[in-house]
Amino acid sequence: MLTNIKIGLTYTGSDEKHGYYVNWLKGNDDIEIIRLSAEDDNLHLVKEVDAIVLSGGVDAHPQSYGSNNTSYPNAPAAFQVARDEFETATFLLTQQLHIPVLGVCRGMQLINCILGGDLIQDIGEEANNNHRNQGDDKKHPVRILPDTLLGEITSQQQDDANSAHHQCVNHLGKELMVNAQSEDGIIEGIEWADKSEKPFLLGIQWHPERMFKLNLQASTLSKNIREYFINQVQKSKATK
Repeated sequence: MLTNIKIGLTYTGSDEKHGYYVNWLKGNDDIEIIRLSAEDDNLHLVKEVDAIVLSGGVDAHPQSYGSNNTSYPNAPAAFQVARDEFETATFLLTQQLHIPVLGVCRGMQLINCILGGDLIQDIGEEANNNHRNQGDDKKHPVRILPDTLLGEITSQQQDDANSAHHQCVNHLGKELMVNAQSEDGIIEGIEWADKSEKPFLLGIQWHPERMFKLNLQASTLSKNIREYFINQVQKSKATK
């Protein structure tokens, strides 16, 4: 059992959804999860944790990727600019501190935007039928690209994931590469292209923390990612 690990988890805006992340990250290990949010005004705690998880949630404001269009299909009734700014500052601080980062759904998209990329604001009606949560998460296969960190983590060419999004990565941010795609070509994962001298970074479009709802908790896209991430956190902590 691992001990003395602290992981900072950004707040999704829902106690129930936040709890899914906490349970998934902790597993059977003695891991402390620190809630981080603009409302809690606790950016300073990033310096006290061993890793960060940027969680899912409402669309990032289009200004995050240089757009003024806020009236696209399926746009939220309200954006959370304070959250965008807080999580942007959080990510930038992780890079200064050289600590591991896992970005989930919105978290992955925001990382891409921070690094100069942008998003497809709405993937369209046909793709939304396969990807957007309209009551329950969707389920679809994800193709894992060879010669990627995700490929190393999963040892698979394909596995099943859940899906609950209507936006996706468009142009990649600087120094990133794609590590997974859906059958309809949507980017499902990102990582550093050159990983030398960089902290662990993995961005995933699906929600590993709640794949149990579709009986997918044994998928390598949940189980293996959690195990590898915790291992990287432990290694990173040991070098401090």
